[in-house]
Amino acid sequence: MGRRPSQEKTENAQKKTESSKRAGQRDNRLPIKVSGGLFAVLFALLIGYLGHFVATSEQDMINNSYNSRQKLLLSENYRGTIYSRDGEVLAQTVKDSTQNEIREYPYANLFSHIVGYSTQGRMGVEDLCNYYLINSNISLNSKVANDIAGNKNPGNNVYTTLDVKLQELADQQLGIYKGAVVVTEVPTGKILAMVSHPDFDPNEIEVIWDSLLEDDSSSVLLNRATQGYYPPGSTFKIVTALEYIRQNPDTYGAYSFSCPGYYRHGDDRINCYHGTSHGRVDFESSFAKSCNSSFANIGMTLDREKFGETLDELLFGRELPLDLRYSESKAEVSPDTPDWEMMQVSIGQGKTEITPIHLNMITCAIANDGILMEPYVVDRIESAEGNVIKTYQPKEYGALMTEEEARILREMMTAVVEKGTATRLSGQSYTAAGKTGSAEYNNVKGDSHAWFTGFAPAEDPQVCVTIIVEGAGSGGDYAVPMARRLFDGYFREKGEL
Repeated sequence: MGRRPSQEKTENAQKKTESSKRAGQRDNRLPIKVSGGLFAVLFALLIGYLGHFVATSEQDMINNSYNSRQKLLLSENYRGTIYSRDGEVLAQTVKDSTQNEIREYPYANLFSHIVGYSTQGRMGVEDLCNYYLINSNISLNSKVANDIAGNKNPGNNVYTTLDVKLQELADQQLGIYKGAVVVTEVPTGKILAMVSHPDFDPNEIEVIWDSLLEDDSSSVLLNRATQGYYPPGSTFKIVTALEYIRQNPDTYGAYSFSCPGYYRHGDDRINCYHGTSHGRVDFESSFAKSCNSSFANIGMTLDREKFGETLDELLFGRELPLDLRYSESKAEVSPDTPDWEMMQVSIGQGKTEITPIHLNMITCAIANDGILMEPYVVDRIESAEGNVIKTYQPKEYGALMTEEEARILREMMTAVVEKGTATRLSGQSYTAAGKTGSAEYNNVKGDSHAWFTGFAPAEDPQVCVTIIVEGAGSGGDYAVPMARRLFDGYFREKGEL
């Protein structure tokens, strides 16, 4: 008996409905599968990122003051020793009569900022190498023996690049003055000495801490070498000269200017130091005699947009390749820079500010054919048993200028010593090159910081010295003699004087 047409229609409709439901179910499963797969990928990426973060940021995590892991490590290990490059103890952990651990600094104030302290927070190498100092990499057998005996494990030891004799000499030269001294090795970037005044005794940090916090005017804890802001004064003419060379590569040698002791542009005027009239000067003698008038004139000829690009390349307002805590230097030039400000920038005054370490880095790049070596203060990490855990090697940051530009600037800085404002460095058994500065820092006439930055030997630079003496006056009168004694000390120590 056959089916009626109406019955067939009903059955077909039911089949279509069931087919549609199955297709809909399949369609619904697809976005669920896609979403599930996406979440799985994201979860895998998250796990991978966390693993990478833990592997690469272990030091930062442990150094975080909120991480209880630090306390656990210090309950198992006592803090390791910090040494100078020649093996002198700069910081160590000792026990007092009641067996309490005391952090001791044998040289007291001498390395206060660069070695730092490890209580009431951390500073300097104590901060930089905290992770290694509180960890112990002695053998497992030694750890077991210490555990059985109820003794703590010795933390790892840090060997720095710091030279005790040069540090003592730099400290003596700065004397009662506020300021900073930085001594670095040109081919490697090693920091040999770093002094900041006023200083403090890290052995007494817990005693003096509250009084320092209560004194809003105190800057004792400030490492002026890396964090101190100063107008660079005439040392900045290195930068202005570089820009003039870049914008006039074929004609800079033909530059000429007649200096009456001042430069006037509209209602604005720049005076030479003490109003000195330098007469007719060329490009090199403008630099050697540090003629403000001539450099204000040079600055007014420069393309300001290009000058701004050079400042960027020289790391003004940018991160420095430096592990120590530092401040970013400030120097801005743009097409919108007004003429009066351009005149000030050209001689390193106005809003321009630089740190001594940054000026030292620029100077080192000039000495090193334009290549900046990253400054560093840690040579290696060793376990208490003498096994090397990590070594630090010289590292190129990159070129701040071309080899030819560096050569021209070296010749100009040599002229500063031979016939310019740094002649007190001439006539030595070694040659030297540099730039002086007398940077005005307030509206009182005659108040200026004394600067010098330079290197020796001029023909094969090995050591770079940068000095800032606050409120001393002329760089040639105050900073240059200090630099000469530091150069003498360096070459004497090498047996070359």
